[in-house]
Amino acid sequence: MSEMRRGGSEPAGGAGDLGGEPAEGAVEGRAARFRAEAAARGLPADAVAEFIRVARPAVYLAEDGEGPVAARTGGYPLLPAGAAFPDACFVAAVDCAALPSGATDLPLPTEGHLLFFADPDPGSGAVLADAVRYVPAGTPLVERAMGADIPDWYEPYGRTVLDFTFHQWCWPMWIEDEDDDDDADEDHRGLPHAAELGAAWSHVVGWRPRWRLQLGGHPNFHNWDPVEAARDDHPLDGDLDEWTLLASWRADEDAEEHLDGGLFHWVIRRADLTAHRFDRVYVYVDMV
Repeated sequence: MSEMRRGGSEPAGGAGDLGGEPAEGAVEGRAARFRAEAAARGLPADAVAEFIRVARPAVYLAEDGEGPVAARTGGYPLLPAGAAFPDACFVAAVDCAALPSGATDLPLPTEGHLLFFADPDPGSGAVLADAVRYVPAGTPLVERAMGADIPDWYEPYGRTVLDFTFHQWCWPMWIEDEDDDDDADEDHRGLPHAAELGAAWSHVVGWRPRWRLQLGGHPNFHNWDPVEAARDDHPLDGDLDEWTLLASWRADEDAEEHLDGGLFHWVIRRADLTAHRFDRVYVYVDMV
């Protein structure tokens, strides 16, 4: 279950999970097929139910597709005319209207663009006021060209067009932890039959390409869970609000050599996302 073990790093999906298809019906259909496949393999119904309970839906964007462009990454910032230059390097501009409706459990904007910014500073996390910007629909975006107000420190990431959109469930990385220590955190203890359940899920949903940008779901990480890092650094009243993953970007070869394979994460309070308040997003950069 290597794909799921990495938090869905190579998530799969059936034909119904492509961008533009209703996410709700596709998920229900896959869940039914997964239950049937797990039962055929003799896996306990209670383990199947728990496996589904801890799953979260996410949207994944990849390269070399045939669908509409859902995001552009790298290069110089795509900004509205007259907008202030960002405090960090431009990572991505996501077209919210190109995302499948209902494909995550987040209150994402349904139109306009989300702009993501982050510097290649591995191992550090902080709440930043200018890490994510929301640009309403109908606002033209213009690439801020060299010779305008590009600061000397700016080093653009490699350019990529993401035109393959799919969605599916993903699981927390601790799900296959086989540590039976009685002192282990009960909320982060591995699930029985996780590997077999993952194999059944992979059989049902098939193959999908390596994603470059993830929206929602459980984070995929190398060293430290960015959501846990945000919770530790900035505790919230869990009854009123919570930190959740907004997006992750897999840098691959588009970042500096020492960050090849690095993961950039943006974590947000749910209440802030609902209010489209993006001035206190927690950013964490994780490297191999």
